[in-house]
Amino acid sequence: MRGPLAPSNVPIARSRSERFDDLVLDAVDRLKPRWARQLAEVEFAVEEVPPLAQLGDGPGRLDGEPIPFGRTQPAAGKNPAVVVLYRRPLEARARDRDMLGALVHEAVVEQVAELLGLPPETVDPGFDDRR
Repeated sequence: MRGPLAPSNVPIARSRSERFDDLVLDAVDRLKPRWARQLAEVEFAVEEVPPLAQLGDGPGRLDGEPIPFGRTQPAAGKNPAVVVLYRRPLEARARDRDMLGALVHEAVVEQVAELLGLPPETVDPGFDDRR
């Protein structure tokens, strides 16, 4: 019988989805100093793609409406508010990891702004500067 594996000097590889999750958490952490109280009960989640109901189907998709990067769900009863980001559309838009980080941050700011009923520039005063 073999014993437990000894740790190696090789860093553990993180999957693409885990790295994306880290970008979302980093974006949320950047907002917390200013919005900690408002975000304390908000759950942040990642889904691969938007649900079909959010995309539309057939010729209606040709209207130029962009594929959404996220959605919000307000708190209801005992269920907390939720901000969901869609990984694949954001990754498809980004040229590199730096651009992906910036897009994720923008998407988090936009969704938090919608949830709080505020303009994105209020949630993150530098929001317009990055666009």
